[in-house]
Amino acid sequence: MPRINSLPSLALMRSFEAAARHESYTMAAEELGVTQSAISRQVRELEAAIGVTLFRRVGRAVRLSKAGRALRDELAGDLERLSGTINRAIAAGDGASLLTLAVLPTFATRWLVPRLADFKTRHPGIELDLHSYTTPFSLEERRMDLAIHFGQEDWPGAQLRRLFPEHLVVTAAPALLRRHRLDTRAQTFELPLLHLTSRPELWSTYHSQIGLDPGAVFPGMRFDQFSMLIEAAVVGLGAAILPSYLIEEELASGVLTEIGQIANTSNSAYYIATPTGQKNDAVQVFANWISKQTRARA
Repeated sequence: MPRINSLPSLALMRSFEAAARHESYTMAAEELGVTQSAISRQVRELEAAIGVTLFRRVGRAVRLSKAGRALRDELAGDLERLSGTINRAIAAGDGASLLTLAVLPTFATRWLVPRLADFKTRHPGIELDLHSYTTPFSLEERRMDLAIHFGQEDWPGAQLRRLFPEHLVVTAAPALLRRHRLDTRAQTFELPLLHLTSRPELWSTYHSQIGLDPGAVFPGMRFDQFSMLIEAAVVGLGAAILPSYLIEEELASGVLTEIGQIANTSNSAYYIATPTGQKNDAVQVFANWISKQTRARA
C-alpha cells in the first residue's frame, strides 16, 4: 500500500462521500452539481491515492466494497466535524462566539425559534447554528455544544440540566366541538381521535385517568410528527392530545380549545444536554437564558 504523504483533496472526499451515501454516481453528481464522469474520475483518483478499491461494479450499478463502507462511515462524521470547525473559525473571525445546538424539530419551530429574537437582543456576540435531530447521539462526535432533550434523564455521555416537565392537554377545534356536544369527559371519545405514531398509548392513558377501561384501544388518523398532528387538530379532523407549550398561540387565540388534561406519570421532561466536562461560556449563557424563558411560561 502506498504511503500517503498528504491528504487527498476535499473535493475528492466530498465526491466519494456523496457517491457512497447514495451508492450512485448519478445521484452524487446531481447533488454536487457536476457530471457523472467527474464523480467517477474523482473516485478513481481517491482510490489511487489510498491504494484500495472503494466501489465494485454490479451490472450497471456501483456498490461499496468493504473498505468503501468503512471509509464512508468514518468520513461522514469527519466532514461534519470539519464543517463545524470552519463555521467556528468564521464566527471567531468577526469576534463572535458560535454556539451549535441540536433541537427537536417541532420544539424548535413552535417554541424556541419564536423566542430567539430576545436572545439575540440580549447576546449579540453569540451566533447560533441550529440542527434538528430525532434520537440522541454523541454530542462530542458531532461537535454539538448543546442539545434540547426530551424524555428521561438518560442521554449517554452528556450532563443534563432539567428545564420543565411535559404538560399534556386534550384539545379540539371549536367547530368540531360545536358539532359534538360534550357534557362529560367520557364523551370526548365520541369524537374522531388523532394519534401520534410514536406515542400510541396517550388516548388509552387518558381513558384510564378519567376512570374508564385502561385497556381500551381507539382507532383514528395517525401522524408521525407533532407539527402535522397540530395542524390536523386545528382544521377539525379530530381531537388531539398535545403538549401545551407547542400550542400556546392556538390556545390563547381560541383556534384550539382545551377539553382535558393528562397527568404526567412518566416523569418525562425537557433537559439541556451538554458534553460531559465541557466548559463553554456561551453554553452557560444560553442555558441560563432558556431556563429563564421556561420559568416565565410556568
